[in-house]
Amino acid sequence: MTQIHATPSLRPQDAANLRDSLTVRAGAIESAIDTLIAPVTRGGEARVVDAMRYATLGGGKRLRGYLVTEVASLFGVPAVRALRVAASVEMLHSYSLVHDDLPAMDDDDLRRGQPSTHRKFDEATAILAGDALQTLAFEVLADPATHPDAEVRIALVSALAKASGAAGMVGGQMIDMEGEGRALALDEVRRLHALKTGALIRYAADAGAILGQADAATMERIAAYGRDVGTAFQVADDVLDATASAEELGKTAGKDAAAGKSTYVALLGIDGAAAEARTLAERAVTALDGFGAQADGLRALAYYMVERRS
Repeated sequence: MTQIHATPSLRPQDAANLRDSLTVRAGAIESAIDTLIAPVTRGGEARVVDAMRYATLGGGKRLRGYLVTEVASLFGVPAVRALRVAASVEMLHSYSLVHDDLPAMDDDDLRRGQPSTHRKFDEATAILAGDALQTLAFEVLADPATHPDAEVRIALVSALAKASGAAGMVGGQMIDMEGEGRALALDEVRRLHALKTGALIRYAADAGAILGQADAATMERIAAYGRDVGTAFQVADDVLDATASAEELGKTAGKDAAAGKSTYVALLGIDGAAAEARTLAERAVTALDGFGAQADGLRALAYYMVERRS
């Protein structure tokens, strides 16, 4: 199987530190989500809440949430605030996965190694759970518990709305669906994934800087990092879809080719796509010049994005 190796590659000690950090943060984000989506034992809405919890808890690497917390740590943001925003972006991401898996979209029965939400419950419940997760994500950001400054909260809400709507994730999904069965040019594929996947990953990085009330120049550097690491993630995903097993991925493998989608692998080949991912990871790391050792976790994450096997 092809594996992407960044140059320089993620060093063993850095990889071990990142794994430990990811595990700890994932647990903290999981706890925050568990609190924010509390179980409901009575009333007709209990089923949709169960579906919301099923879709968000008990799986996933929490890479987007990790990005929020890691960037926020550069600015000394209190952990409780960063974790609320991390939980919010994971809710938004989970909503997108629930809807992506529906028969009308990607029609996938497997997610994170478990039955997709619409298979575990039913299609109508899955749609409602996705809708509720999306709205809850914004409710969390708008709550003063996330940040006492209303301008910061508004900036978070505005940035997530742009990243997740027609000019971001939803627009990218539409381009993806429209592109099935026809050949897209490389520039079109880049734009597709910059919207569908990259926009939310960039938002996760931006959100940490927004929480930290970073100045405009620093925001731009964080945005450049998030943009490149988000694209690197998607290029690596295309390679994994073509080379990894369903057991490794936790979802159905080989679906891009089966659906006739234009991907980085289809246009560049596996080796060419791997090279593209390496370039993007290196460029993301370069954007962090000047942050010092405090940003080593973000540097390691950029390389991990293209070396992972799931």
